[in-house]
Amino acid sequence: MKATQTYITFNAACAAAAYFMMGLSLWLAPVNLATKGYWAMAILLLTGSLVNLVKYRMDQRLEEEVTTKIEKAKNDKLISEYVAREP
Repeated sequence: MKATQTYITFNAACAAAAYFMMGLSLWLAPVNLATKGYWAMAILLLTGSLVNLVKYRMDQRLEEEVTTKIEKAKNDKLISEYVAREP
């Protein structure tokens, strides 16, 4: 499935809304500053981990697709050489 601009914009808006709501709830939470900092750090590190996970999975999938294409091309060449070979 190819990502469309509408899909990308919708997901970006959802992520922005989620961060805004988390930031607002963190600001209004009735806890001391050290606890708020700890929660903010957790949000930041979780976001970074998720970005890295998605990138790793995408790179892995692209690598598998390229490997599959190379193997298919190799097999097609072997078959065409076998068929073209004179008896």
